[in-house]
Amino acid sequence: MGILSENPFLTRQDYQEALEKIMQPLRAIILENDQPGVNLGSSGAVYDRKRTEMEALVRPLWGVAPYWTACQDDELRDAYVAKLIKGTDPKNANYWGDIEDYDQYIVEAAALALTLLLHKEYFWEQLPEQNQQSVVEWLSQALTRKIPKNNWTFFKVLIRLALYHCGEVLEKEQLEQELELIDSMYIGEGWYVDGKATQRDYYVAFAFHYYGLIYATFMKSEDPKWSERFIERAMLFAQDFIYYFDEEGEALPYGRSQTYRFAQGAFFSALVFADVEAIAWGKVKTLLSTHLKRWMNHDIFTFDGRLSIGYHYENLVMAEGYNAPGSPYWALKTFLLLAVKEEHPFWSAAPLPIQRTEKRVIEKGNMLFVREASGNHLLGYPAGMMIENQAHAQAKYSKFVYSTKFGFSVPKAGVSYEEGAFDNTLALSRDGLYFRTKGKVTAYQLTEDCVSYEWMPFEEVQIQTEIYPFGQWHLRVHDIETTIPLKIREGGFSAPLSGRKPNGTIDSTWCSVSEGELTSRMIAISGYDEATIIQPEVNTSLFFQRTSLPCLLKELPVGNHRLICLVGGIVAEKERTEKDDKN
Repeated sequence: MGILSENPFLTRQDYQEALEKIMQPLRAIILENDQPGVNLGSSGAVYDRKRTEMEALVRPLWGVAPYWTACQDDELRDAYVAKLIKGTDPKNANYWGDIEDYDQYIVEAAALALTLLLHKEYFWEQLPEQNQQSVVEWLSQALTRKIPKNNWTFFKVLIRLALYHCGEVLEKEQLEQELELIDSMYIGEGWYVDGKATQRDYYVAFAFHYYGLIYATFMKSEDPKWSERFIERAMLFAQDFIYYFDEEGEALPYGRSQTYRFAQGAFFSALVFADVEAIAWGKVKTLLSTHLKRWMNHDIFTFDGRLSIGYHYENLVMAEGYNAPGSPYWALKTFLLLAVKEEHPFWSAAPLPIQRTEKRVIEKGNMLFVREASGNHLLGYPAGMMIENQAHAQAKYSKFVYSTKFGFSVPKAGVSYEEGAFDNTLALSRDGLYFRTKGKVTAYQLTEDCVSYEWMPFEEVQIQTEIYPFGQWHLRVHDIETTIPLKIREGGFSAPLSGRKPNGTIDSTWCSVSEGELTSRMIAISGYDEATIIQPEVNTSLFFQRTSLPCLLKELPVGNHRLICLVGGIVAEKERTEKDDKN
């Protein structure tokens, strides 16, 4: 995307130019059609076409509304006003329709709420009075609808604030109930669970804290109790969250909703917006600058400049059921800082280095982080994390390790090992065709030296796994008790594959694949039959279109068994030296 890949993301002007460039293809579509929705593609989602197109129109407001504070765009504003009038007027042929229970409209209404909060004069007052009432009535529907008891609760809170900001009565009792529900998900040390005790992912950062900081900004004087509570929690969370990024700004790929990409950094933007210096502004500037530069140099845009569904490249395989063509624009949440004035100290702060320890246990996040010497390769070892009824949940939450250099893979199917793309996990099968991996665990422990858990892939199989990390390597120990015969496949890191065949080596007790500066290696210490190299289905990795991975094999009879292996995801010393020379 030309200018985006070269943008340093240091000044307010840098962010303005980046937002303009990202919005350029959408801006043209929005201005050229008079419908209250935008068609960005033909792929489907769990909600209908009308909601899909409304989402594609409204979701970019997470970045556009803050941008209007820095640089007004009357033409685009007027187009949004005209579409909002049509979408919320029940008498209009293009009416969005009533809001229902668990409706996607409730999610997107939060972006409208932010726009109304930021721009009462510039946006709200541009609506004719009768249409203001239609907007109020349409948004108010969301307040009486059923929603999941998770981060969605904040949508109702933001909608209430926006309506209050526009002159409606604030129903304080209902607001307090919603805030208390959010409070019930708080588990201490700055951490929330997203409605389920075993789910802690980027929603803690770009949902709970992000919305809490918006609340604190607009309600600090009127509701100091909750505002101060949200600020205090964000300050605590920031001390942990800096560990989720490597020195080059790559965030650890982990959990659901990966297609939101640089929304991973939105929390830091919200700190700027709320004027909460949880860490020095120069460090925030470093985090956001490196993070956004890293993302703008990945292949995340389509040929015509739209944000694609995918991660490092366009990829529907890894998508959630709620990822429609406009969904990736949640990433624009990271542009919230454009709503602060040029005089804010963040803009004048010089970038500062961030000191992080080599190992860090984030107890409330259920994760052990290990950084190799330069900090350019970050490894995350989760324990006890898992959600159900979510696409590829086992792959996104319950692998042995996640990496900012190698990423991770999701299955296309669970029939064969190649379709399963079971990197960094132990896959077990009764027949060699249908494989299962670790999902839920029955117990776990997490220390700087060892991550361990007990799990049961089948009723007849109990496994105790211990992981001992050191540098870019880790030792795996599996104690398996089984009353059925099993076929075992132990997978290492997936490495990119550019040629027709993997660049690998296989010996009786070890195997290795390499591509460029990345090497994935496995060494059998005890219990395995042979080593091999697997070439999974294409587009299963979030990082690389085509991959290969080392794999250890074993056939287990009924009984008790111990398997031990060394696994490495190695970034060559040459790359680190070159980067150090440039600094």
